[in-house]
Amino acid sequence: MKRRIAILGSTGSIGTQALEVIKQHPELFETEVLTAGRNAELLVQQAVEFQPNVVVIGDEEKYDWVSRELSDHPIKVYAGREALAQVGAMSTVDMVLVALVGFAGLVPTFRALEAGKPVALANKETLVVAGDLVMKLAREKGVPLLPVDSEHSAIFQCLVGEADNKIEKLILTASGGPFRGKSVDFLRKVTRCQALNHPNWKMGDKITIDSASLMNKGFEAIEAKWLFDVVPEQIEIVVHPQSIVHSLVQFADGSLKAQMGLPDMKLPIQYAMGFPKRLVNDFPRFNFTDYPELSFEKADVSVFRNLSLAFEAMNQGGNIPCILNAANEVAVEAFLKSRIGFVEMSSVIEQTMEKVSFVKHPGLDDYLRTDEEARRVASEIVAK
Repeated sequence: MKRRIAILGSTGSIGTQALEVIKQHPELFETEVLTAGRNAELLVQQAVEFQPNVVVIGDEEKYDWVSRELSDHPIKVYAGREALAQVGAMSTVDMVLVALVGFAGLVPTFRALEAGKPVALANKETLVVAGDLVMKLAREKGVPLLPVDSEHSAIFQCLVGEADNKIEKLILTASGGPFRGKSVDFLRKVTRCQALNHPNWKMGDKITIDSASLMNKGFEAIEAKWLFDVVPEQIEIVVHPQSIVHSLVQFADGSLKAQMGLPDMKLPIQYAMGFPKRLVNDFPRFNFTDYPELSFEKADVSVFRNLSLAFEAMNQGGNIPCILNAANEVAVEAFLKSRIGFVEMSSVIEQTMEKVSFVKHPGLDDYLRTDEEARRVASEIVAK
């Protein structure tokens, strides 16, 4: 039986690469659902090629155009935020790949897990915001939540077969982004184009800025805490410019296991979609002689303050990581629109974390309210 995949966020970087994986393995996967926020043109192109049962366009104003474009195909068309949230729970779906950007991934992930669907999670903000609730729900429903981030996929792969062995430390590697080794004074003058020029990975604008500011690595630390049931003290960030060692696990005996390979997101996507099998592919192979030196260094949290803010949020717990995420989304958007500078993003986030009400044991409704309040506060700070 083919595994029927719902790709939530099919027009983004992860979604388009997931479709490449499906194209390589038509005997194993078929596309059941495709969704997009606003990119109606690409969504229609994908729908015509992959012939899903359902497509959803988040922007309701584009519903009529999408419906007309697909009128000659046996494809159901829906629109709006609620449809995006519900479609992954369809009875015809075997796995949901959540490739949505930001807070938008939380409710669809929750709905898919509630329906007992295995989730391949490429949306790290879901666990940053509400990792406690999401992991609890996955356990209650007895369904796997498989990481798609290259770092978490690496850790997951290292832990296969190690269920009875104690984790001493998780080591998440970071490329360092385009500004590794730069000073705060340099960062004050950084432009949008410079920040979007990542040396190793091709990603969407938001995650590329997060990578440049190291907030992405802070988010990944919080995500790792929930995915692998560790405490913050067991998580270490190491800058590894070559992006060949994707992350490591250190066990109680001091032994280290690492997952390595060329920087290509199709590999962790394929691993999650095909788990527990490793699927044959024609992806480029790593050659040691092409990388005679692999280097590692400490992350400079005095320059990249977002990383320390993320660890602070993780240590405080409650709804603080939710505040961190919402403020970051507002700050990144403001930076991309040239309303604030690169360094100012950290100030917006820090001030928002100080001003928004703390909730020690939040439920889903608390997270939704916190997100709304934090966005309002952060937007007011940006506007000053």
